[in-house]
Amino acid sequence: MSAQDRLTDALYGLGWSTVKKLPEPVAVRLGRTIADLAWKQRGKGVQRLESNYARVVPGASPERLAALSRAGMRSYLRYWMESFRLPAWSKERIKGGVEVKDLHHVTEGLDAGKGVIVALPHLANWDLAGAWVTTKLGIPFTTVAERLKPETLYDRFVAYREGLGMEVLPHSGGTAFGTLARRLRDGGLVCLVADRDLSASGVEVDFFGDTARMPAGPALLAQQTGALLLPVTLWYDGSPVMRGRVHPPVEVPESGTRAEKTSVMTQALADAFATGIADHPEDWHMLQRLWLADLDPEKGRP
Repeated sequence: MSAQDRLTDALYGLGWSTVKKLPEPVAVRLGRTIADLAWKQRGKGVQRLESNYARVVPGASPERLAALSRAGMRSYLRYWMESFRLPAWSKERIKGGVEVKDLHHVTEGLDAGKGVIVALPHLANWDLAGAWVTTKLGIPFTTVAERLKPETLYDRFVAYREGLGMEVLPHSGGTAFGTLARRLRDGGLVCLVADRDLSASGVEVDFFGDTARMPAGPALLAQQTGALLLPVTLWYDGSPVMRGRVHPPVEVPESGTRAEKTSVMTQALADAFATGIADHPEDWHMLQRLWLADLDPEKGRP
């Protein structure tokens, strides 16, 4: 392990061991202070966040984009402060920490014996949403995590999410899709963050007026297993409670090839994501390149 990897792992370990012990008001202030410092330094992540917001809010003035990126960094650090503290939250705190509109789409699908796929963008705190599902609803689910470097950091994330009641599969390795399909055929719940492609098999979609690539997995799983595919968007509203909305199901087209169906369904996911992001752009934590025009033209990958 390199010195940089050891430092990264140590910093995350310090966050999980120290921040979760802080009183909540102190953690909130600390997160806001760190966010403002990072925003003032205008590193690559902040610049990319602002560039992405420029696509979401076309015609925004430089002042508006600066205000959005500052709010975006505060939202991003709220995500981290909450995530570091989640293992120490009581069950009652988790149960009261989220409110979701139109949850009946999920519960009715599961009650009918169908598997359900929940697809989310990087909005607000998807880990908190997952903890709420396992704690408030009492529903276990399976998800996929990107393999991080160093490997010890990935292991920390897996242990953290499994401690919240999630089954976590590695994104790489080729076995995740088959396991997800089995869980869905058994009537289970699968939750996937799905607004950024991490493979060579992504689907091109129109996203805020330009072409981006998003994962094919959610649409392919729905076609192969008959599971319900539901977009979900999350946001903060200034209160301690995170809000969410379950959008109407994305239907499998009646005709077309598998690739054509996958394209139509992934575009429908992108449209639902865009609705939630446009309503709450400051809660979209996309600090990486997403649109094809921003990617390496030769590799076509982040």
